[in-house]
Amino acid sequence: MRDYFEFGSGKPAFGPPLMALVACALIAGTLTGCGKKQQAPAAPPPAEVGVVTITATNVPMTTELPGRLDPVRTAEVRARVTGIVLKRAFEEGSEVKEGQLLFQIDPAPFQAAYDSAQASEARAEAGLAEAKAKADRYDALVKINAVSKQDYESAIAAAKQGQADVLAAQAAVETAKLNLGYASVTAPISGRIGAAKVTEGALVSQSAATLMATIQQLDPIYFDLVQSSTEMLRLRQEMEQGKLKSIAPGEAKVSLILEDGTIYSHPGKLLFSDVTVDPATGMITLRAEFPNPNHLLLPGMFARGRLEEAINTQAITVTQRAVQYGANGTASVLVVTPDNKVESRNVQIGRAIGGDWMVTAGLKPGERVIAEGLQKAQPGMTVKPVPFTLDTTNDVSGGKGAAQQ
Repeated sequence: MRDYFEFGSGKPAFGPPLMALVACALIAGTLTGCGKKQQAPAAPPPAEVGVVTITATNVPMTTELPGRLDPVRTAEVRARVTGIVLKRAFEEGSEVKEGQLLFQIDPAPFQAAYDSAQASEARAEAGLAEAKAKADRYDALVKINAVSKQDYESAIAAAKQGQADVLAAQAAVETAKLNLGYASVTAPISGRIGAAKVTEGALVSQSAATLMATIQQLDPIYFDLVQSSTEMLRLRQEMEQGKLKSIAPGEAKVSLILEDGTIYSHPGKLLFSDVTVDPATGMITLRAEFPNPNHLLLPGMFARGRLEEAINTQAITVTQRAVQYGANGTASVLVVTPDNKVESRNVQIGRAIGGDWMVTAGLKPGERVIAEGLQKAQPGMTVKPVPFTLDTTNDVSGGKGAAQQ
């Protein structure tokens, strides 16, 4: 180090002893400052998360099945006699009543046949009267041997033959009367009639059973749907094991989901299920009945039926927003343990019930599942659980919830 000299004397102003003293003072100050303890920052409070407590509840087991609408009754109006159509007496697509006139076939030939049959009947009755009178006379004469017994028996046979002729003539009259009536084609049932298949002047035939129109009864209307025999077997097994409480057949509820996704306003009822399984498809046919006062439902329409088949009396459900999915597709939830620790739990998910998932394995009643604040919770952390209530004004699966104290 370079010495500094006092002016005019030639002696250094600061000698080595003084320099050493200053250096020691500086080092001592530094050591004193390093020896002080710094205060650690305060630990943050536990994160607040919204939880739902798992409870067992009664859940209707519903299944959506495809199907098609069919009329309760369908009547194909066909020609029962051969003739020329004179007129059509209905409006296509309208409602018709049972017995209402639909077509008029030319009745002239049938009227003539009816008159001829009546004349034959009158002739047969006259012949019968003559034969009976002769038999009555011979009955008195044979007793005094005025006529032979053979003549008497012939008279009795003639009377019986006359009686048979009368019966045959009466049958011919009845047949002619029916054919005359069939010339006026009437509606066999009440319902909505479709397009006419024949026009005025067309020749219709009894032998060909010419189709003239079709009437369908639309109120009520049937809905035929199919269900897998495997699913039916599973439901029955769960009922036998006591896991499900069955619904009486007359109480089974069915709702109809139309092709545009809307739900039909009138609920239906399940009538029956088929007793055999289709060997080609492995499906069982079910039939439901729906009221159709406005004729919104039409035969042939495809729809989906939501069928309430049974009740699960010990169902475990959890809101869909609480379920997380891993890269391999496994589902899991975050559970808050009794000591408020976060634990990740794998669960098995069943069917969707509104905004909830049915959990078939992994949870039990009384456990608390995090439904809000998932991004703040990690397995092993300590959290502050508060009750969670879903805000129904938002989306069920992703809307905001309200955590309540």
